Amino acid sequence: MIKREDSFAAIDFELATGVRNSVCSVGLVIVEKGEIIDEYYSLVKPPQNKYHWGNSRVTKIYAKTTKNAPSFKEIYPEIEKRLKGKKMVAHNESFDRDVLKKVMEYYKLDYKKLRLPKVWEDTVEIFHSLGAESAKLNKLCEYYKIDIEHHNALSDARATALLYLISLKLRQEQETMITEDN
Repeated sequence: MIKREDSFAAIDFELATGVRNSVCSVGLVIVEKGEIIDEYYSLVKPPQNKYHWGNSRVTKIYAKTTKNAPSFKEIYPEIEKRLKGKKMVAHNESFDRDVLKKVMEYYKLDYKKLRLPKVWEDTVEIFHSLGAESAKLNKLCEYYKIDIEHHNALSDARATALLYLISLKLRQEQETMITEDN
């Protein structure tokens, strides 16, 4: 049975430094009625195109990779049209939500205009509540046989979307079992 919660946007950011406005890539996956209908990915030139070597080691994104990439402000219209008013899902949602707020603040973009929920669905918390041994994205993907190129923003967003859909089925099965037991 398809429900409203089967429609959402999953998002993932990669950062150039430890500063939350230093977005160097973004991935978005739009799900309607349980089906992926749109994906968006962009490299992003972070402020001053500055990188911390540790972040680059993880993401494989370097200053030379983004020197000609658009700024977040330049890609924002693409993000806005996909996110506006959507239910949001992220893996460790407080991180991605804060990154979105901070990068929008840096570029003087109005976060409130996106009309997003105050708190997003968090696949880390969801899978912890479902009893997962590890709620790390790569471990969950391994367990549920989801292909992932970890720390690629689009791959991580897609994996998060698929995990969220799996969690909806798992929760529905749990509710059915509880109802049958009563």
